[in-house]
This record gives sequence, structure tokens and C-alpha cells, in this order.
Amino acid sequence: MKMATELRKLFEEKKTIVAPGAHDVLTARIIEQTGFGAVYMTGYGTSASVLGRPDVGLLTMTEMVERARNMAEIINVPLIADADTGYGDIINVIRTVREYEKAGVACIQLEDQVAPKKCGHMLGREIIPAEEMVKKIEAAVDTRIDPDFMIMARTDARTNHGYEEAIKRCKLYKKAGADIIFYESPETIEEMERLNRELGDTLTLANMLEKGRTPLLTVNELGKLGYNLVIFCVSSVYVTAKAVKDLMVYLKENGTTKGLVNNKMIPFEEFNTMIGLNEIREIEKKYK
Repeated sequence: MKMATELRKLFEEKKTIVAPGAHDVLTARIIEQTGFGAVYMTGYGTSASVLGRPDVGLLTMTEMVERARNMAEIINVPLIADADTGYGDIINVIRTVREYEKAGVACIQLEDQVAPKKCGHMLGREIIPAEEMVKKIEAAVDTRIDPDFMIMARTDARTNHGYEEAIKRCKLYKKAGADIIFYESPETIEEMERLNRELGDTLTLANMLEKGRTPLLTVNELGKLGYNLVIFCVSSVYVTAKAVKDLMVYLKENGTTKGLVNNKMIPFEEFNTMIGLNEIREIEKKYK
């Protein structure tokens, strides 16, 4: 089954979908192997992983598509991918949709920020006119070849312009054809419940970012508030960064990694299995 179709079928089951964030292909593979039904490719984490720089619009569309293509190639669950602002105007959005769809992505996320964009929990974000974003969404919907390929529209209006402007944009973006609405950075549980009530049967996403602007809730709590999709967008980035930093501090201080082998590292053989060495061996046998 095509992954876009698979994602739509997951939504039809009326359960809250959890798509942990992946900043690289190894992380995406681990997410799938752990049993999650979808993966979210984070722009924030990809910027840190590819460039070692913050999420401030430095990555190009082709760099993001290449990462998405590699993830989609290795996993067998739907990939939801950040596509920032669409990397330009309407013409750029059209190419962006085409490239992400060809890469095997099941759902693309477009946001209404002024380029260069910023992470949705940073201050200083600016937004484009709602009418301009509506046209971007309409172009994205018209461009997709597979009708199951999903378009997610994100608004960053809440932080600087308040709830009323943000919810107005959500309704406009839904009317323009967006399949999923991403209201970024709600600041209270009451606000989260209210926006889902006002949006009715619209599919909505909750972005759980540790120490961010939104209350950090459980998947069950978010489901009860009306969310259909939950991403833990940068959890793996923060855990990975801390683990590697701790490793390097230990190595610097001790001149060895022996004290970490048993409780801080995946064993050699287990890691080889995780990344598919057994499958490679079977192919080698078949064609030797």
C-alpha cells in the first residue's frame, strides 16, 4: 500500500496517531522498529543534524527532500515531513510538493511564516498575509498527483497576533483544502481544547516540544482534547545531543569508554541487526 494511503487509513481508525520526530535516517528506523505507526521528519532537528545550526531557514528545499527521500526509502510506515514555508512563492511551493511527493513522503507540512522562517517556539516569528497562505495551500492541493498525499497547513499567528487571528487562519486554511491543521504554540490546555472544539471534525496536530511554549501532555490527554496527530518533534535530538555530550566528557576525563560499554551503548551485534546487516547477508547469499 502507498504510504499516503496508509496514513489516511490510520486517521480513519479514529485513534490518536503518534509520530515521533526524526532528525536522521537512523532515528527514523528506530522509531519504526519500536512500533510507532508514523514518523515526523523535523526541520529543527534536520538543521541541527545537517548543518549544526539552529532552525532559522538555512536549509534548502533540495537538502530537506534528500533527507526525506532517504527516510522514506528505509522505513515502511508513513513519513510526515516538514517543508517550512514551501521555500518561496507559489511557484516554489509547486516544485516543493512535487519533489516531496516523488521522494515518497505521505504528508507535507507548510507554514505561514515570512522567510527565512524560525522554529515555532522561538520568538521573533513573522507571518505572511492569510490570503497569500491560502493561495499556497490551493496550489499545493492542485499540484499533488496522488489524491491521498496529505497537505498540512501550519499557522504561527498565535504568539504575536493572538488566538482569534490564529483560529481564523486555521479555518481559512481548512477551507482552502488543507487535510490537517497545525496550530503552533498554544499556551494553555484551555486554549487547546477550545481550538479543537471550534475546528470540529478537522484533523489537528499537537506539537510537543519539551520546555517549549505549549503544555507538555500525554498522548491520552491530547486525544481527549481532540487532537488526531501528535508529534514529539525534537525529543530524539535532545536525547541524542545529551548522550553524545556525556560520552565525550567521559572520554575526555577518563581516556577510555570502557565504563560505558555495558549500560550506555548498544552492543556491536545488536546495532548491526538494527541497521539491517542480516538482510544484506541474505542478499549476498542469494546472489553469490
